[in-house]
Amino acid sequence: MPQGPSATTAPLDLVGLRPLMALSHGAPAVAVGVVDGPVADHPALAGVRLRRIGPGGSGSPLALRHGTFVAGLLAGICPGCTLLSRPIFGAAAADGTVASTADHLAAAIADCIAAGARVVNVSAALAEPSPNRLRALEQAADLAAARGCLLVVAAGNQGAVGGSTLTRHPWVIAVTACDATGRPLPLSNFAATIGRGGIAAPGVGVASLSAAGGITIAGGTSAAAPFVSGAAALLASLVPRASGAAIRHALCGPARRRSIVPPLLDAWAAYQSLIGGTAHGTGQRRTATA
Repeated sequence: MPQGPSATTAPLDLVGLRPLMALSHGAPAVAVGVVDGPVADHPALAGVRLRRIGPGGSGSPLALRHGTFVAGLLAGICPGCTLLSRPIFGAAAADGTVASTADHLAAAIADCIAAGARVVNVSAALAEPSPNRLRALEQAADLAAARGCLLVVAAGNQGAVGGSTLTRHPWVIAVTACDATGRPLPLSNFAATIGRGGIAAPGVGVASLSAAGGITIAGGTSAAAPFVSGAAALLASLVPRASGAAIRHALCGPARRRSIVPPLLDAWAAYQSLIGGTAHGTGQRRTATA
């Protein structure tokens, strides 16, 4: 089991992913939806099971960079799983993420679920929030819950206190960003619902694939979410009979916390919790400290 976090701890070690990755590369039957910009034909993705579903989505350079970065992170964490690239329409959000309308985002989530996703990663923001149209997102999250599909959503990078339609949903795993020591980043959005049912993951200096080829560095909650989605996919691969609810509980623990800051992801402890033992790990979940 990795030791406690330090200033030099690598992202995978910080959140207990490396020992989990040593047990499994992920199962092809476990599909992860990537609701984001389109994914470039990067050489590093040549051996990855990548299916493109739905419309083509935004062709903007930012969308392509963002989608490739997120897909690259997932391919690095769970390369044996199947990635379902579902591009969304829209331009860039103010915080640099890919933006979409509520209807387009809801449709993309539903498409991933229909295609058999066990996990859906949403590292996107709403471009045109409107109370009259957010019911579609609630219905998409309800559908994910009914199908046992884990819905992992970036909390956002506005540095605000308050949730969104998705991050307030009890089934959604909202992801905030932390630094290399596990401390929460001020740019992350926080809320009581995020603190109760969310999780924190690395969001500084994260390396992944560049749409132009090679490697690039980025951060924020968009980069943090794939760590949680990848962990969920590995858990589903290692314990295929586990329900979505069981995996969610193993990752997030009981929703009894009162802090607006969620705990730090501990993928190895989640695995030990899921298989019902702590012989090979601490079984304790580290908490991101302000």
